[in-house]
Amino acid sequence: MAGLALLCVPALSSQATALEARPMRVSERASHVPAGAGALAPFPYIQFCLANAADCQTSKGPAVVEWTPANRALVQTVNLSVNRGIRPVKDAVDTWRADVAQGDCNDYALTKRRALLRKGLPAGALRMAVATTAEGEWHAVLVVSTSAGDMVLDNRFGQVKLWSQTDLHWSTIASAADPRVWRAVAR
Repeated sequence: MAGLALLCVPALSSQATALEARPMRVSERASHVPAGAGALAPFPYIQFCLANAADCQTSKGPAVVEWTPANRALVQTVNLSVNRGIRPVKDAVDTWRADVAQGDCNDYALTKRRALLRKGLPAGALRMAVATTAEGEWHAVLVVSTSAGDMVLDNRFGQVKLWSQTDLHWSTIASAADPRVWRAVAR
């Protein structure tokens, strides 16, 4: 997937380390993205990490956040705010950036990740992921690992959804322990 350009759909609205280290119970498989073998990170993401080392540091905190009403509201607010704050524009050259005025799916996802980090959520619970949409377009999203399951923040939708309730066909996801290490999504 190195060098693959992500063609993103415009926005519609203006426990992972522990789970990777041990077999998952049936209920966990349903609620958490099943990370499999090592995979290549998208090349533009590698470039982003080289230019933004603080965004790609190894996680020392928990890999899952409690899905409390306060955390749910925080995640929902950041999702909506970023979806409304970035004007959807496809990159001529696939460049991943955060805190932009205009961009595509990866820019939305990185901006949401950075905003949630600033609000105190642990880096290990905030995982970038790549999938394809029902229309077959490559798409990047942010996955927040919570006690209620892996929640997806997608620039196409205002609501936060459980990963298994999206229309996405999952490809790869960043590791909870080290966001520079990616894994194939087990099928």
